[in-house]
Amino acid sequence: MTKQVLILGATGQIAGHAINALLKKGEDHLLLYTRHPQNLKNIDETRETVIKGDTLKMDELGAAVAKADAVYANLRNPEIKQQAENIVKAMDEHGVKQLVWISSIGVYDEVPGKFGEWNNAELGGGQKDSYLGTYRSAADVITASDLDFTIIRPAWLTNKDEVDYETTERGEAFKGTEVSRKSIGDFVAKIIDNPAPYARKDFGVNKPHTDGDKPSWM
Repeated sequence: MTKQVLILGATGQIAGHAINALLKKGEDHLLLYTRHPQNLKNIDETRETVIKGDTLKMDELGAAVAKADAVYANLRNPEIKQQAENIVKAMDEHGVKQLVWISSIGVYDEVPGKFGEWNNAELGGGQKDSYLGTYRSAADVITASDLDFTIIRPAWLTNKDEVDYETTERGEAFKGTEVSRKSIGDFVAKIIDNPAPYARKDFGVNKPHTDGDKPSWM
């Protein structure tokens, strides 16, 4: 079945890979939601519709969600908890159930060993108002909802032109240190295409055999 997929934060790098994967693998129509539509290039108007909007403005967000069958949120903002609350509210109001949400490695203090210590030091693990603290608060909003959510916690991101990844579920120790943005985009497309195996689950995603004290380029 062809779906209307709302992509929030459509100009993001991971979103770009997800868009390419969705266009290549399926027949879904993509609703590209962004505050900066001028940054979107090479739009296929038969498969994509650009919507200018702000997830912090409920009227704009609600109007877009009303057109969707599924929502993929690729957001980065100090107010990400408020964005999560707005998205859950809009989806509940319009009866949309499927949400794919990009979070962050380390939000559950799930990264073991020296890499976990390094990751916490870099991202502010244990501090409420830090990067990890705000992303944890947003993830808690999503998991407390009645949506068929899938949360993705990517390892440190690379721009390598490869699709090579493995996953861990919440409660399991995170593996590896890095993963390509293209891999995350591929995983997003896979979830949207076949949501049932991933519904109400939370995944760490990494490239196999990248264990270490920090990502290879650091």
